[in-house]
Amino acid sequence: MRKRYLAMMLSRLEGFSSPKPELEQYRTPGDVAAEMLWLAGSIGDIQGKIVADLGAGTGVLAIGACVMGAGRVYAVEIDESALALAEENAGALGLGDCIEFLNMDVSGFSEAVDTVVMNPPFGSQSPHADRPFLLKAFEVAEVVYSIHLAKPEVRRFIEAFVRDFGFSITHRVTLPFELPAQFFFHRKSVERILVDVYRFERLTVDGTPV
Repeated sequence: MRKRYLAMMLSRLEGFSSPKPELEQYRTPGDVAAEMLWLAGSIGDIQGKIVADLGAGTGVLAIGACVMGAGRVYAVEIDESALALAEENAGALGLGDCIEFLNMDVSGFSEAVDTVVMNPPFGSQSPHADRPFLLKAFEVAEVVYSIHLAKPEVRRFIEAFVRDFGFSITHRVTLPFELPAQFFFHRKSVERILVDVYRFERLTVDGTPV
């Protein structure tokens, strides 16, 4: 499958029916998801691998990982209604057997995986909301892909945080990200922002990648 077809397919998935602002429930745009997954696939982090999508929402990244050839995917999501939509989306594409859907907070996830792919909360409603996702990802995986705001202060935080937990940044790709108006505090029909797609890799004790 070509990257643009992957982006189109992921863009057509059913989105949140009643998004919750406190969970910062924005669907991952198909083009952004495709860029992340294409990068992961090109490096060998998806095909045949055990993958976790932490904060899976309606399943965009989990489903994309299956399409890209993941051996097994865990979709971890605290919101039961969002997870039900993720199951419906996967089932409509015949991918239900590839994904295990887990209705839980990410802190309760304990399976060791090869790769984490995630679009954690940006922290706009609850400061530092992305930290539990990063901490869990660094606990269960050797390689992590994650989306964060492309702001200087966020970049400084990410650089220090990953270093403190024994990871390095191997890739950072800046992309446009569209946020549709879906909450009462939105003033524009579509907010266009920039995000960074990161690839983090665990370091060995001598400071080299695993």
